[in-house]
Amino acid sequence: MSGQGRRLVIIGAGMAAGRLIDHLMAEEAGWQITLFNAEPRGTYNRLMLSPVLAGEKTYDQIVTHADAFYARHGIVTRFGEPVLRVDRDRRVVVGAAGEVPYDKLVIATGSTPFIIPLPGHDLEGVIAYRDLEDTEAMIRLGETPGARAVVIGGGVLGLEAAAGMAARGIEVTVVHLMGHLMERQLDEAAGYLLRRSLVEKGIRVLCQAQSKAILGDGGHVRALLLEDGTELPCDLLVMAVGIRPNTVIARDAGLEVGRGVAVDDHMVTSDPDILALGECVEHAGALFGLVAPLYDQAKVAADTLMGRDAVFVNKEVSTKLKVTGCDLFSAGDFAGGAGREEIVFSDPARVLYKRLVIEGDRLIGAVMYGDTDDGGWFYGLIRDGADVTPLRDQLIFGPDYQEPLAEVSAGRCSLAG
Repeated sequence: MSGQGRRLVIIGAGMAAGRLIDHLMAEEAGWQITLFNAEPRGTYNRLMLSPVLAGEKTYDQIVTHADAFYARHGIVTRFGEPVLRVDRDRRVVVGAAGEVPYDKLVIATGSTPFIIPLPGHDLEGVIAYRDLEDTEAMIRLGETPGARAVVIGGGVLGLEAAAGMAARGIEVTVVHLMGHLMERQLDEAAGYLLRRSLVEKGIRVLCQAQSKAILGDGGHVRALLLEDGTELPCDLLVMAVGIRPNTVIARDAGLEVGRGVAVDDHMVTSDPDILALGECVEHAGALFGLVAPLYDQAKVAADTLMGRDAVFVNKEVSTKLKVTGCDLFSAGDFAGGAGREEIVFSDPARVLYKRLVIEGDRLIGAVMYGDTDDGGWFYGLIRDGADVTPLRDQLIFGPDYQEPLAEVSAGRCSLAG
């Protein structure tokens, strides 16, 4: 099915929507596209906000779809314009500046950061770490001598914010509720090495620390108060404690919504003329916060819009941290348990750590810190469900130490070289 002359409205210009547009433009199918975005700009690589914060890149270097791109492809942009509602009966999207009719609609509203409802959470100087405006607020803070910041949350985003501000000379304290950093991606040993590296960068790290209230002075944040009575003075407080799918527009339109906007394998919502993708969706009970599945969703959505039968499959993903000097990798399920074997390599003097978790004849999880060059290879074994029995004795040392093998497990994973 061609999109020639058909009207497509996309709500949201995040990375998933940007990739969808790329696929449609490659088809030259003639969709008449109108693109709304809450931010006053088009698509940029949100993953690269951390290097922008750290001063390693500029915003212009992370833009993936500039104004010239939209103009060249005849895409009508409605940036910085809130979408008020979707009228499914009339098949129009109602924006603050007027209505736009659609034949097909894609909801890609992304997610909203979770703000802990602590007393004082609405003070000036309390921000999330989600977009360019948040990044610019942290950059401005770095221009003030002696500036101090507190980051609540020791996950990927919080640590990238902390490291970026520290690189700009800001005195940073990370407050984390759990016993070690990045507990969803790292085991305790790797979390310890990560904490040590961050402390060496001048970042104060407090684990098992419970936030009680945010204290202010004249309407601006002054300090974070912990449950034990400790006050952490700060000029800026960054909450990086998770995200929630932004489902407001879909819910108000009467679409099926659970934790996210419900979609089927073709990225179609409960309305056959409305698709959804990205961090706002829920597929087979799963939510999404990493870019790899979002790009897969974009390809499936493009195929669906073109009338092709494509199916989204939620695949195993891996995690890396974008902090200079902190090389870590995590993939799969690395929890211990009955019926599981562990292979561990540890060299504290060289700050190297690898831990593999095997169940039956399959590698199911991997955690690495200090040397992550083989992370992609281990990830491939996990993703493909390869039989690692022939590699068992030397598996921890990576692909360069294996016997030359043409394939493993009936050709599902090539290990040669």
